[in-house]
Formats: sequence, C-alpha cells, structure tokens
Amino acid sequence: MKQNLIVDKSFEFALKIVELYKFLVTEKKEYVLSKHLVRSGTSVGANIREAVVSQSKKEFIAKLNISLKEIHETQYWLLLLMKSDYITDQQALQNETEELIKILTSIIRTSNENS
Repeated sequence: MKQNLIVDKSFEFALKIVELYKFLVTEKKEYVLSKHLVRSGTSVGANIREAVVSQSKKEFIAKLNISLKEIHETQYWLLLLMKSDYITDQQALQNETEELIKILTSIIRTSNENS
C-alpha cells in the first residue's frame, strides 16, 4: 500500500492505544473500560484501510464515517479513563484524536462534494 497520511496516522494511533491498553491491564488491573478503548481505538485504522480499498465512492465514505464514529468513541473512553483516575495526562492522545477527527471530517466532506 502506498504511503497515505490518514492510514499512517491511524496506525500509529492504534499502536499507542495498544500500549495504553497493556498499561491499563498490567499496572491498573482495569479490564472493562480498557477493552472498549482498545476495540474502538484500533477499529479507526482498520476501517480506514478498508475504505482505501473500497469498491465504490459510497463504500469509501461509509467506511470513513464508521472510522469517525470510532474515533469519537475512543475520545469518550480516554476522557472517562482520565476522569476516573485510571490514567493521567493523556493530552497527546487527546490531541491525536482531534487531529484524526479533523482529517476524517475533511476527507468525508470533500468526498461528498465530489460525488
């Protein structure tokens, strides 16, 4: 697959989410919220990769919309984990969620305009 900004950023984000999941399970012994976080946080990139190889513009937009929903859900789990004191100072991950939201929103808007 050739280099693609959103594919690369979402994969790097997923790696960070997996690392955070491992920390939550091993250090904090937190098993429920962390599973939600890892599922939604890794799903973002998986759906983006599916969008890249989609067979139609409609399918492309649909997969990106799923990714957008998943990144919003991930943002929720991160906030919940912070507010419940399982994690502290995850501003870098929060910033990455915001960046992914902006990029996905822009791609979806442009794709819809060009349909």
